[in-house]
Amino acid sequence: MAAANPPVRFKTNYAVSRKIEPFYKGGRVQISQDGEYMFCSCGTKVHVLCLATGTLVHSIEQDDQEDITTFVLSDDDEILVTASRALLLKQWEWRENKCARTWKAVHVAPVASMAFDPTSTLLATGGCDSTIKVWDVIKQYCTHNLKGSSGVVHLVKFHPDVSRLQLFSSSMDYKIRVWDLQTSKCVALLESHYSAVTCLAFSADRETLVSSGRDKICTVWDLNTRAAERTIPVYESVESVVLLPEGVDFSPLGVKKPGLHFLTAGSKGILQVWDASAATCVYSQPLPRHRAASEEETGEHSLVHCALVPVKDKVVTVSAEHNIVFYDARTLQLRKQFAGYNGEVLDVRFLGPGDSHIVVATNSPQLKVFELATSDCQILYGHTDTVLALDVFRKGMLFVSCSKDKSFRVWRMKKTGQVVCVAQGAGHANGVGAISCSRMKESFVVTASQDCTIKVWNLPESLSAKAKAAGPEGLHAHLTEKAHDKDVNSVAVSPNDKLIATGSQDKTAKLWASHDCSLMGVFSGHKRGIWCVQFSPVDQVLATSSADGSVKIWGLQDFSCLKTFEGHDASVLKIIFVSRGTQVLSSGSDGLLKLWTIKTNECVKTLDSHEDKVWGLHANKLDNSLVTGSSDSCIVLWKDVTEIELEEEQAKQEEQILKEQELSNLLYEKRFLKALGLAISLDRPHTVLTVVKAILKEYGGKEDLERNLLKLRKDQKEAVLRYAISWNTNSRNCHEAQAVVQTLLQHEAPESLLQFEGIATAVESLLPYTERHFQRLGRLLQAATFLDFMWQNMRLAEASQWDEDMST
Repeated sequence: MAAANPPVRFKTNYAVSRKIEPFYKGGRVQISQDGEYMFCSCGTKVHVLCLATGTLVHSIEQDDQEDITTFVLSDDDEILVTASRALLLKQWEWRENKCARTWKAVHVAPVASMAFDPTSTLLATGGCDSTIKVWDVIKQYCTHNLKGSSGVVHLVKFHPDVSRLQLFSSSMDYKIRVWDLQTSKCVALLESHYSAVTCLAFSADRETLVSSGRDKICTVWDLNTRAAERTIPVYESVESVVLLPEGVDFSPLGVKKPGLHFLTAGSKGILQVWDASAATCVYSQPLPRHRAASEEETGEHSLVHCALVPVKDKVVTVSAEHNIVFYDARTLQLRKQFAGYNGEVLDVRFLGPGDSHIVVATNSPQLKVFELATSDCQILYGHTDTVLALDVFRKGMLFVSCSKDKSFRVWRMKKTGQVVCVAQGAGHANGVGAISCSRMKESFVVTASQDCTIKVWNLPESLSAKAKAAGPEGLHAHLTEKAHDKDVNSVAVSPNDKLIATGSQDKTAKLWASHDCSLMGVFSGHKRGIWCVQFSPVDQVLATSSADGSVKIWGLQDFSCLKTFEGHDASVLKIIFVSRGTQVLSSGSDGLLKLWTIKTNECVKTLDSHEDKVWGLHANKLDNSLVTGSSDSCIVLWKDVTEIELEEEQAKQEEQILKEQELSNLLYEKRFLKALGLAISLDRPHTVLTVVKAILKEYGGKEDLERNLLKLRKDQKEAVLRYAISWNTNSRNCHEAQAVVQTLLQHEAPESLLQFEGIATAVESLLPYTERHFQRLGRLLQAATFLDFMWQNMRLAEASQWDEDMST
């Protein structure tokens, strides 16, 4: 059977194919008018995401590395303006990722809010210094300086009717101010709220304004009389209000009659639709299953922003957990979800048919399942404390998670991609830190805990058909064994399901029989605690990694150490076998991945893409991709580029052979200019020398050499000069070197020569050998002159003797 398998080809390199990074850490979020891009603030950067694929398109960053306090995109999607703590405003051509101009904000404290007018020519900035500035973006000057607000101006908005030239603002005195930009005066004070005003929304006829606040009310204002028409109690702190467009069927949301209706998003964490005329809630999103109806408002699930994307017919919400969710605008059914910030990644696994998804355990009780094609994220609720580890069954549709809440859960992915919890088990006295699945069938799970025990849990066959409505099935431990004297950090099940390996903080690994948890042997040799154990998929060996920075391979027959790999400068946290068990990949707390070949004990490659501990490491079923997760909040997808690099190397070799053949043909045909250029591109100094000699001796002499050299590009001339330095060290080739140098000195201007790369070094290298050649030629000339003199004297003597003979 082994002979039928193709030969194992060792891997030599992996390349980053994709990176899932934090793109939103709180603050402002804005969608472009065309609904294609999303702008999110993230510390010193504004990230621009493509909503179709969830990929990061641009990352706009301040040069001064100062945090961005706020930003705004103009209504025509052309201009992006950012404000930083350095009190600078920057205008960006965001599609080119280029800063068009920078100017001082003139505020004496950071800018807290910004807004463009509908024409995208005026920009209003509200500062923490209680002032509002209005800027003409086209003519680039400050048009207004509006004073009179109290405290931070956290909200500014232009009236949608350009002809009115009005600006609305709100600050810490809970009042809404209306500013007339023609007179630069506050013309009205709208007083109704008793807490911070969070949002202003104008009706389509531009005659009505709806304001929301953290005082749990929304107020409807008549902009002609500037009086409050109605105050609507909404029973939650509202962060955003969105008016539903008229003339659209919103009947699924309880909108039965025409009139003003609006959406609210706030501390309850759900969207609600309100009828302004009746001051009643006509629709409320159902509370998610993981949250009880009586749950107090802790702020954990609250919504901090909501906006309508009319072009895409969607509503977008932003939660306090940095999750960005898109709903269908007419039904409020979930369509897509992005996770803006993952926190510390503790484990990651490929999941689904064809490894189309990844499941991620972050430093939270929730699991995140990402669809790799679209970056759509499902958030799985169930655990009540931080999830510490994951494992996936062989088919990739069933997976398990364990947590600090002393329990583990079994999850199943449906054909639709939806993930549900089908079983759960509890019984450990401390947090469950490691978990492993059976390899052959979906028959059992092994858990390991800080209580120093391991437990084996049998899974019922009916689990695969478990319906969602029935809820998770309760599981009970089949076997329990005290495994180590300290925390058990890792557990693994052998490929044939007969053995279990555990690794502990007590510096040992142990081998157990899976059917009765009887101890079969102990692996001793590491100097510090063991972080990971892994069975080889083909050989009877076990790999362990430790905090002592080493990876060891152990024989299962005699429990002896067969190999030790040392190369990490820090703890080795995770190991996996690749290339059908012939190579090992390890990840360390220094952020590095190392690829080892077992046979040669050699570290083939070190991969560096993380900045902190790499806790998660997993290979896909095809063994051509990796996923890693780290404490730096990044998830990196790697692809095996061994074949690609091999093909590229072969292509280079073939191209080299073809070029060499072409060079031979050109030399044979005496097409020296082309031959010279080709020899330079191949970096062949000796061949270039041969061509120069041929031009000087056979073809057309010095004039032809000058003509050919002057036709070369600047980089080619630099190469020839570099070669000439080498030729000049040998008296046999010094004439060609001097001919090249003479040509360049005669025909290149001094300013041009000074631009040559390494010209100073070249001159220093040429001078001593040139002087030596000059002295040698001087001595040769003297000797030749003396010889000529002797020859002339001999000829004169011979001529006089001949004359005498003739006369005789």
